[in-house]
Amino acid sequence: MESSNKGKSLYYQLVDLLKDRIETQMTPHDKLLSERELCQHYGVSRTTVRLALQELENQGYIYRRHGKGTYVSDLSDKSSNLAGAYSFIEEMREIGRVPKTVILEFRQMEANKRIAKNLNIHLGETVFKLKRLRLADEEPLMVERSYLPAKLFMGLDLPLLESKPLYDVFSQDYEQQVQLADEEFYASIVQKKDAVVLRIADGAPVLHLTRITYNVKNEIIEYTDSVARADQFHYKIRHIRK
Repeated sequence: MESSNKGKSLYYQLVDLLKDRIETQMTPHDKLLSERELCQHYGVSRTTVRLALQELENQGYIYRRHGKGTYVSDLSDKSSNLAGAYSFIEEMREIGRVPKTVILEFRQMEANKRIAKNLNIHLGETVFKLKRLRLADEEPLMVERSYLPAKLFMGLDLPLLESKPLYDVFSQDYEQQVQLADEEFYASIVQKKDAVVLRIADGAPVLHLTRITYNVKNEIIEYTDSVARADQFHYKIRHIRK
C-alpha cells in the first residue's frame, strides 16, 4: 500500500480499499480476514488495521462478534429504517424479515426524575417498566425500555403483554388511541449490559432512539428508550424543497 505522502493517511487508504471489497465482492454477514491476515495482505501495521476497522464499524460497514471475528453488515434494504419504525413488527414484515419480541423484564417502579419528566408525571408516581428484546430472523436488533403511567393502565400484567403487540394492548384493552409520537435518535457507545443481550462487542457503536407517545387527549402514555445495533439500522429522510 502507498505511504501517506499524498495527503491521505494509511488507515484511510485501507478503509477505502476495504469498503470497495465489501461493496463489490462480499455479501452481508461474510467474515472478514483476521487482523493478522489483513496486515499481511495489505502490508500495514496492526495499528493501521485496527484504526481502519474501527472506522468501518463506526460507518456501519462491519460488525464484530466477540471471540468470533469481524463480519460484513447488511447495508441493503433489509436494514431497518428508524424513521419508519413506528411499529417494529410491521416494519420487519414489510422488509421481509421475521420479527420476534422477547420480554426481558416487567415490573412496577417509582418514576425517577428522568422518567417523570418524559411522562409528564410527578416524581415517585408508579409506572410500569417493560424491557423487551427485538429480533429479526432470530438476530437481536434492539433493546427497548418502555415506561407507562400505571394510572392509565391499571391491571396491566405479563400474560396480556405476551399475547399481543403493545399498541394493540393500548387500543383494545385500555381505549388509548395513539395520536402521535415524537422520536429522537443519537449515536453512542453500547453499555456492557446491552452488549451482552445484543451479542455485540462491549463499546461497539449503537443508535439510541427515544420515543414519547401521545393519545388523542394529548396525554403522554409511553416513554421508550431503545438501543439499536448500528450495523442493523439506518435513518432515512426525504427533504422536499417548497
